[in-house]
Amino acid sequence: MPKISLDMPNELLEDLRVHVGDDKKFVSVADAVRTACRKLLDQLDSIDTRHGRIGGK
Repeated sequence: MPKISLDMPNELLEDLRVHVGDDKKFVSVADAVRTACRKLLDQLDSIDTRHGRIGGK
Protein backbone atom coordinates (compact mmCIF):
# COMPACT_ATOMS: atom_id res chain seq x y z
CA MET A 1 0.00 0.00 0.00
CA PRO A 2 1.50 3.38 -0.96
CA LYS A 3 2.23 5.86 1.78
CA ILE A 4 1.46 9.56 1.61
CA SER A 5 2.19 12.47 3.86
CA LEU A 6 0.22 15.64 4.29
CA ASP A 7 0.20 18.84 6.24
CA MET A 8 -2.79 19.33 8.50
CA PRO A 9 -3.62 22.13 10.90
CA ASN A 10 -3.04 21.05 14.50
CA GLU A 11 -6.61 21.96 15.46
CA LEU A 12 -7.97 19.56 12.84
CA LEU A 13 -5.63 16.78 13.96
CA GLU A 14 -6.58 17.25 17.61
CA ASP A 15 -10.29 17.14 16.71
CA LEU A 16 -9.66 13.93 14.76
CA ARG A 17 -7.72 12.28 17.59
CA VAL A 18 -10.78 12.59 19.86
CA HIS A 19 -12.32 9.83 17.72
CA VAL A 20 -9.23 7.56 17.59
CA GLY A 21 -8.31 4.86 20.08
CA ASP A 22 -9.67 1.92 22.03
CA ASP A 23 -13.47 1.80 22.04
CA LYS A 24 -13.69 4.76 19.67
CA LYS A 25 -14.67 5.08 16.01
CA PHE A 26 -11.22 4.54 14.46
CA VAL A 27 -8.19 2.46 15.42
CA SER A 28 -5.71 5.04 14.10
CA VAL A 29 -5.47 8.47 12.52
CA ALA A 30 -4.56 6.75 9.24
CA ASP A 31 -7.75 4.66 9.45
CA ALA A 32 -9.80 7.81 10.01
CA VAL A 33 -8.20 9.58 7.04
CA ARG A 34 -8.72 6.55 4.76
CA THR A 35 -12.37 6.35 5.82
CA ALA A 36 -12.86 10.08 5.20
CA CYS A 37 -11.29 9.78 1.73
CA ARG A 38 -13.55 6.85 0.82
CA LYS A 39 -16.62 8.77 1.98
CA LEU A 40 -15.57 11.86 0.01
CA LEU A 41 -15.05 9.78 -3.14
CA ASP A 42 -18.47 8.14 -2.71
CA GLN A 43 -20.06 11.58 -2.37
CA LEU A 44 -18.25 12.87 -5.46
CA ASP A 45 -19.38 9.80 -7.43
CA SER A 46 -22.95 10.45 -6.32
CA ILE A 47 -22.74 14.09 -7.42
CA ASP A 48 -21.24 13.08 -10.78
CA THR A 49 -24.02 10.53 -11.29
CA ARG A 50 -26.71 13.13 -10.55
CA HIS A 51 -25.13 15.52 -13.04
CA GLY A 52 -24.68 12.88 -15.73
CA ARG A 53 -20.89 12.87 -15.43
CA ILE A 54 -20.21 9.20 -14.96
CA GLY A 55 -16.45 8.73 -15.31
CA GLY A 56 -14.76 5.51 -16.19
CA LYS A 57 -11.51 4.20 -14.82
